[in-house]
Order: sequence, then C-alpha cells, then structure tokens
Amino acid sequence: MVTIIHGDDLANSRKYFIDLKDKTNNPTSLRGDKVTLSELTQLIEGNSLFSEEKNIFIENFLSQKKTNKEFKEILDYFKKNENKSELYFWEDKEITKANLSQFKNANSKIFKFPQSLFLFLDNLKPNNSDNVLYFHNVIAKTSEELVFYMIVRQFRILFALLIDNSSPIDELKRLAPWQRGKLERQARLFGEEKLKEIINKLYLIDYKQKYGLTTLPLTQNVDFFLMEI
Repeated sequence: MVTIIHGDDLANSRKYFIDLKDKTNNPTSLRGDKVTLSELTQLIEGNSLFSEEKNIFIENFLSQKKTNKEFKEILDYFKKNENKSELYFWEDKEITKANLSQFKNANSKIFKFPQSLFLFLDNLKPNNSDNVLYFHNVIAKTSEELVFYMIVRQFRILFALLIDNSSPIDELKRLAPWQRGKLERQARLFGEEKLKEIINKLYLIDYKQKYGLTTLPLTQNVDFFLMEI
C-alpha cells in the first residue's frame, strides 16, 4: 500500500507524517535524495527475525527531477513491489497528477492552505481598511500563528523584490513569471522604505510574543499592525 502525503501546508502535512510514523511498528525512515536501489531491495525483500511487517517512510522522493537514471529504477521498483510493504511518501510541495498516477492505488493525502489565505495576502495594501476584515475571515479557517507566519513571508518577499540583491532569497527563485509580476506590483504600492519599516514591526511583534513581553494576544497585535500599514 502506498500513501502520499503532500501539499503546501507543510506544518500539518509534516505532523500527519510524523504521527503516522510514531504509531507504526518498526518504521524505517529514508531520505529521498539518498535512498539507493540496493538499500530498498534489502529492506523490502530481506527476511526479518522479528517482524514481517515493513513500514517505510520516505521524504521528498517523488518531487525530485526525473533526469537521474537511478530515480527511474527506484520508482519502477516501488511500483512493482508496492504490495510487499507499507510505503509512506512525504513531499514538501503539492505533487502533480502525473506523479500521483505513478501508483494506481495510492492513497493521496493533500494538505492545502485555504484559498482565502492567498486572497488575503494578495490584497494587503497600504491604508486598506479591509486588511483586518480579510485577516479575521482567514483565521476563522486556520490558526493565527500560521497566518502571521505567512504575513511575514509575504512582506519578506515584497522587500526582496525591491532591493538590489545578487543573492536572492529562496522564495524568489521559485516564483513563476506571473507570480513575480503580481508581487512586484504589490511591492511598489508600499515602496522600499515602508516595507523595511513593516518588517521591523513584524519582527517586534514576533519577539514580544515569543518572550511574553506583550499582554495582548497575537490576533490583536496583528489587528493593530494591519491598521497601521
């Protein structure tokens, strides 16, 4: 049996993967970029003195580039022997339908952020009274800690797009041209100096929350922040 755990909500997908591993007898953990065909053959076909149950947990294998010859050999081996063990794949992104179809009977567990989260982030604008309303719509569906993290990430990307940087952050490297264009337009609404000020405010909120230096809950601190940008 094959279970594929994937999606952009990494916190919840990761928790689900770890919980499965903790509840499973004799789990074996493998890194997708390090696993070899000989290692897998021994794990799946080798005899065990203690248990015949084989539970294999593999991280970030299916999302690798397909140019590697051994990758194809390992994938073929998985497909031929998927009924001989319990295979659990965890991927740090959403897997395409083409990749999912590699295993006919795979159980796909996808963890996605609510669409309202991305609408909220896309609509963050200076002097926009709707920022707070959109924020509360989102935290009704997911945690305020996650939304705060995504706000920080969004402004970090916007700031990085405006500064002259020969070593761009990882998030910029993964942007499609249409995403980059949309974010650049959003960044220009704020400007470099305003974004620098916003990032400092977010850092201060995070610092005070972590060290108990504020009497307000995170939700209220974010409310005040959104009203001030």
